[in-house]
Amino acid sequence: MPAPQRQRRPYAARVPMEVRREQLMDAALAVIVRDGYGGVSVDSIAREAGVTRPVVYGAFERLGDLLTALLDRQQVRAFGRLLAALPDDPGEKDSVALVELAIERLVTMLRDDPDTWRPILQLPDGLPAEVTERIEADRERVRVIFAGLISQVSEQQEGPAFDADLYAHAMLAVVEHFGRLLLDDPDRFTTDRMVEGATRLLRLLPR
Repeated sequence: MPAPQRQRRPYAARVPMEVRREQLMDAALAVIVRDGYGGVSVDSIAREAGVTRPVVYGAFERLGDLLTALLDRQQVRAFGRLLAALPDDPGEKDSVALVELAIERLVTMLRDDPDTWRPILQLPDGLPAEVTERIEADRERVRVIFAGLISQVSEQQEGPAFDADLYAHAMLAVVEHFGRLLLDDPDRFTTDRMVEGATRLLRLLPR
């Protein structure tokens, strides 16, 4: 009787390291989109990419390093699209009208490319410290942009100044929470519904 053949381990072709790192980040993103962060591990990423664990560790020393690199990449993409979506000339719009326009554009952006935003908005507890620190730093950058836009509007209008800092925190919270709702159930939470709900909430804020 011939000896049974041993199952071959997946063979990872030699590719440049930068290409390999991109491949593994794409695999990690696919796992997150399909299974959530709870399904992410070195094993699941290796299976998704069709490579072995040593190949993953050859590109990233730790799982946290891979996730940090992925979030870095996704944040760069998301931040660029975010800047493109935000109005750069507030003109004569009041702060709520400006926020309404921004939220409408952001909702459209999320619908067009949900996979860019899913690993950023649907973060679980227990992520590596470097990952959460990066997320918080970028959240602050976005909040500062929101505050600047609202301040520009406030300076062009008579009466007491808008509390730009308060509006910016509120706008960021609304955008993030509504973004998660949109990712979880896009058919239920339509663009019009999201914009109207955000606008009603923001009109309750004091000057």
